[in-house]
Amino acid sequence: MGLWHLAHRADWDAACAAGTYRVSTRGRTLDEVGFVHASRPAQLAHVAEAVYADDPEDLVVLVLDEALVGAAGVPVIEEDGGTGELFPHVYGPIDPSWVTEVLPARFDEHGRFRVDVPG
Repeated sequence: MGLWHLAHRADWDAACAAGTYRVSTRGRTLDEVGFVHASRPAQLAHVAEAVYADDPEDLVVLVLDEALVGAAGVPVIEEDGGTGELFPHVYGPIDPSWVTEVLPARFDEHGRFRVDVPG
């Protein structure tokens, strides 16, 4: 099914050095929100365009192995994002070892969100 999180490249690089990722969403931490926002692949473009469209920082998509998250005892709960659509929320910090891919992401010249998936 896929568990994706949109991140600033700088935040991800800092998390790799620190050993844990604690950013929930743009400008908000896990400690402030209580969980890390995530999306299913089909949901991410809409979220990115709503929250990150004017963000000048380099973006990446963290592809998480949901089985590893669960095996670590960190709950992933599908919850209403405010419109009735369910989004996965990760109730704990992300261990970098759970991330199977880091995909470059950007907005094209028309303002549409793009993920650079290899292959």
